[in-house]
Amino acid sequence: MDVYLGSKRVRLDPRASIGKGGEADVFDLGDGRALKVWKTPDHPDYAGQDAEQRAAEVRIERHQDKLRAFPPALPDQVIAPLELATDKTRKRVVGYAMRLVRGAEPLLRYGEPSMRHGGLSSAAVSEVLARLHRAVAAIHDRGVVIGDFNDLNVLVAGGEVFVIDADSFQFGPYLCQVFTERFVDPLLCDPSLPRPLLSRPYSQGSDWYAFAVMVMQSLLCVGPYGGVFRPRSASARVPESARPLRRITVFDREVRYPKPAIPYRVLPDDLLDALYRVFVEDRRGVFPRRLLDALAWTRCPSCGVEHARPACQACAGAAPAVVKESTVVHGEVLATRILSTRGVILAAALGPGGLSYLVNEGGRFLREDRSVVMSGAPHPATRFAVHGKATLIGRGGDLVVLSPGAAPERIQVDCVGTRPIFDVNARARYWTRGGQLLRSGKPGAAALSGEADAVPMGEVLAGQTLFWVGPTFGLGFYRAGNVSIAFVFDADRPGLKDTVKLPFPGGKLTAATCVFDAGPSSSSNDGRGCPNDGRGCPNDGRGRPRAGRAWLFLAAEQAGRTVHRCVVVREDGAVEAVADGDGEGGSWLGALTGKCAASGFLLSATDSGVVRVEVRGGALVETRQFPGTEPFVTQASRLLVGPEGLFVVDAQAITLLRIS
Repeated sequence: MDVYLGSKRVRLDPRASIGKGGEADVFDLGDGRALKVWKTPDHPDYAGQDAEQRAAEVRIERHQDKLRAFPPALPDQVIAPLELATDKTRKRVVGYAMRLVRGAEPLLRYGEPSMRHGGLSSAAVSEVLARLHRAVAAIHDRGVVIGDFNDLNVLVAGGEVFVIDADSFQFGPYLCQVFTERFVDPLLCDPSLPRPLLSRPYSQGSDWYAFAVMVMQSLLCVGPYGGVFRPRSASARVPESARPLRRITVFDREVRYPKPAIPYRVLPDDLLDALYRVFVEDRRGVFPRRLLDALAWTRCPSCGVEHARPACQACAGAAPAVVKESTVVHGEVLATRILSTRGVILAAALGPGGLSYLVNEGGRFLREDRSVVMSGAPHPATRFAVHGKATLIGRGGDLVVLSPGAAPERIQVDCVGTRPIFDVNARARYWTRGGQLLRSGKPGAAALSGEADAVPMGEVLAGQTLFWVGPTFGLGFYRAGNVSIAFVFDADRPGLKDTVKLPFPGGKLTAATCVFDAGPSSSSNDGRGCPNDGRGCPNDGRGRPRAGRAWLFLAAEQAGRTVHRCVVVREDGAVEAVADGDGEGGSWLGALTGKCAASGFLLSATDSGVVRVEVRGGALVETRQFPGTEPFVTQASRLLVGPEGLFVVDAQAITLLRIS
């Protein structure tokens, strides 16, 4: 497809794609600008979706006059249309050119616990929110309402904030008609429905409501309606999706506060009071910026928690004792504390040599044997991995491999957004660069060889490809413009099979992760829930685990909702099962984190404990719950399964669980 910017024809090349939303594709024009093109009803992403096809036609028609009347002189923080893009008739508007913001993350990421553990400070979050407050006030001063204001249309780059998706702004006679459930003001919704649905026009007050949601989500890693509502009275129960309409917030005593979230008592009382008034008492108006400006964060010297109060509420101020390995019996679970740190655990893996991990503690990066890898503090844009004795550190397009007694090895890698793309299994490391998927060394080599010996595995799309690798095979995909390709590959041999029919969820893909198992085993499990019987995985005769499954987890913003999808893919690329769930719903699909697979089944950590999920008749079925694990896991825990049992890796502790 070609579009026109003035008299210049622009070819929509998938290689120039830099983003894909639910309504549009975005391309790099190469001159400091990006091109946003709305999806037409015949776009492949809408195949078989009649409602989405009709909405696409209405959306394009609605923008014909609106974009031509777009208000000028909006604040610099607004990524506004600079030039309209038309079809070959030069009359019909199909998109627009805008400033390109490089190296940005959506504000959504600032509400993820992993970002805090990775080095993002509360003070930095507060500064971003204060800048966003100024931007919202300046937009309102121009007589414009943002409308569908959410943490995906706010970008953060270098501490500065930018508001995108300006084509949905509300001004003059042009109403904003799209919404996001987590951010839509319930005062604008029909309270009789089972979930929020926009039914009245946006206002400046609804923008400030959405801003308050972002304040809470970004500072506490939980929104006002997070957690799970468990009332004692059966008559008081409501669907989780209806809680905003009933104002049942995390401040409610019968709401189970999510374990990975930051306790709300780290905030000062006046800020908590302001949030309570917005979400419970329906107060609207300009959010008090002084409450953000006055935040003074400090780290408790006793427990290490960041707080903005005169005294830490998380502890009594007693000096911590040295934590040693301890064992606790809880029902059917024997829990042994393997590691406890005042720092943060950045990576962990199970390999032939047992458990290995990387910790940042006291300004040093330490391995499991307490050897110092390097000095410094983690950065939230950095990815870490451990691979035998080697430590992998990726930031931007640079991947550094640090091995004992060897000079650092530097590898250039592709990025998707700000994420450097690489992965490892027991035998090799893998990365993408310049549109190629590469593997280190020779298959089966005992030692890792350098980049000079890299083995090309296949062609992919540069800057758009995500992939993961397991014991025997890998899975990946890229999406750009009209192109959506998923592939599997043998972990040892070159070649990609790019005919995987991966059922992507509709809307904007916001996150993806994947775990692998080594296939079902007649010797793996006796039905009592032990992740592994200690005899290891079956063997395919070549010293490799038998072919298994990839469990792919996708998150998407779809028709205003956050939807999570699990897709089970076999090594031959066949899709074996698919399941969907609501984000933050409390089920095993309520989060993408906290998953591991072994011996043909999935273990998922929830705030209520570990659950087991299996493929049965083409469906994903929760077959067993392990309530005895509840004290030792959260939905953000990383799980690793091995002969010893189930390792639970949290931000500051590693615990080994044995389930009898």
